[in-house]
Amino acid sequence: MNKIEVMAPAGSFDSLAAAIRAGADSVYFGVGSLNMRSRATVNFSIDDLPKIIRLCRKAGVKTYLTLNIIVYDDELTFVRNTCDAAKAAGVDAVIAADMAVIKYADKIGLPVHVSVQANVSNIESVRFYAQFADVMVLARELTLAQINKIITTIDQENICGPSGDKVRVEIFAHGALCVSVSGKCYMSLGAYNSSANRGACFQNCRRRYRVIDEETGEELVIDNKYVMSPKDICTIEFLDRLLESGVSILKLEGRGRSADYVQTVTKVYREACNAWQRHDYTPDKIDFWLEELKTVFNRGFWRGGYYLGEPLGDWCGFGGSRAKLHKIHLGRVNKYFSKLGVAELSIEAADLKTGQLLLVNGPTTGALKFQASEIRLAGKKVETAPKGSIVSVPVPEKVRKNDQLYMLVERRFGEEAEGEEL
Repeated sequence: MNKIEVMAPAGSFDSLAAAIRAGADSVYFGVGSLNMRSRATVNFSIDDLPKIIRLCRKAGVKTYLTLNIIVYDDELTFVRNTCDAAKAAGVDAVIAADMAVIKYADKIGLPVHVSVQANVSNIESVRFYAQFADVMVLARELTLAQINKIITTIDQENICGPSGDKVRVEIFAHGALCVSVSGKCYMSLGAYNSSANRGACFQNCRRRYRVIDEETGEELVIDNKYVMSPKDICTIEFLDRLLESGVSILKLEGRGRSADYVQTVTKVYREACNAWQRHDYTPDKIDFWLEELKTVFNRGFWRGGYYLGEPLGDWCGFGGSRAKLHKIHLGRVNKYFSKLGVAELSIEAADLKTGQLLLVNGPTTGALKFQASEIRLAGKKVETAPKGSIVSVPVPEKVRKNDQLYMLVERRFGEEAEGEEL
């Protein structure tokens, strides 16, 4: 049985390190403005490509560059330059939907993955794109039966990509959903002249709305004001059925999320895939993984989705995140003492108490969660270290100078989580 590829998002070096350390088999990321997160501050520059590739190759992790937007004529030179830079740096594949990108990448020998934006929903589309791509990201609206039929036909007909290998199928396994078909939305374009299909979405759908009868002035009653904001898809409870359908790659959404989100979600799905392949995918483990996923950014979970034939009607009913834990910035790392396994921490924003759950984020460290099992202030063991103090705390792994330190605090019922990007 082939290993299932878990593909994690990377919007920063912190998230990249977190993905690698959590067991990702591949990462996807954008450079510059021509990708589906062009508005967000979650992109690398072209100059970062050699470092990204070096870090990933050292860890045995594949690299996929997103060039998955609609492209205009005046951007074709930039597209070509980006593809050339990606090939020179050793990027494993480019994710694309626009034929201008696909054809140029194919021309220079840069492998292509067809993006979900292409809305591949049937075997004829697979046959067409197979002349350019080894991987097809299927439309998000397909059921498991439809996915299985496509994969079965690929196997029966031995449909191969440019490499000569059989076409592999990728599906979206976890994260934020768009109200529109495979993310092809025009709300932001209509309201702000800022196109979601060019990575510049203002997320109009995530807001509350009222419906007013213009003739009578009466307001229609809407129980849930967030009527266009779907819950996040979560496949952990039926991952066995998803994998049995024959998919090869699981994509985890979240290039706009923090390193601890990437670490948690990647770790959970890697563990779940491994358990399934060991025939050890049990209800107890599923419950544990689901609780882990609830600790980081989420809008609530649609625990079935289109895959199980459910209509899109599972709206989140609130703004922001329902994460069980939220982050409070506490300070930073000053030093790490490798022989002792201890970090010197600068406590800058609040008191630190023994037993507090902590998070360290950094571009090399990634995301490290641990409890403050012991606190030493001026060499003496204390229960509480006040704001403004320098303390020593045991850490389970190496941390680095200037890594950021956070407290992870349980969110009170009805309170939206703080510290995460929307």
